[in-house]
Amino acid sequence: MNRVQPYFAELQQTLARIDQKPIAQAIDLLHEARLAGRQIFIMGNGGSASTASHMVCDLAKNTRRPHWPPFKVIGLADNMAIFSAYGNDEGYDSVFAQQLASLVQPGDIVIGISTSGNSPNVLRAIELARAREAVTVGFTGFDAGKLGSLVDLHLHVPSHCIEHVEDIHLIFEHLITKALRDYGG
Repeated sequence: MNRVQPYFAELQQTLARIDQKPIAQAIDLLHEARLAGRQIFIMGNGGSASTASHMVCDLAKNTRRPHWPPFKVIGLADNMAIFSAYGNDEGYDSVFAQQLASLVQPGDIVIGISTSGNSPNVLRAIELARAREAVTVGFTGFDAGKLGSLVDLHLHVPSHCIEHVEDIHLIFEHLITKALRDYGG
């Protein structure tokens, strides 16, 4: 029995159903943020935290070009001391929002990654970001949950397979990074 081919076949089918327009909009949005010196905050839980950290690294390092400003990008899942302090003292639902509260400015970009779209700590941070007039972006899967309708820009993976959703979120991240590195060139 072939255990590999069905995974690839389903992944290819999911990729074919993705709306590419929001991805292109995210590239332009992030490029404008770079030029304007706006901060970009990225968050997620579990595998999505890993994708968020990966995106922070790639935006900071792999998009550098002569005569263009670097990205000001911050991973909200990356500082374990502050993450666990907020989680312990104020509850896990507040770990991202409390970090944003002292940092986010109007016009900054806040990216929430949630396969289900229903992670309470991501939703709370997105709500705070919207109240502070930041631009919000969501990466979701499944039925998009609450996050899909809460954000200004929604990148959705139409799949109920968590592995496919996480795979494609990483593809989004790499695609966006490469496009930003090559932007205008």
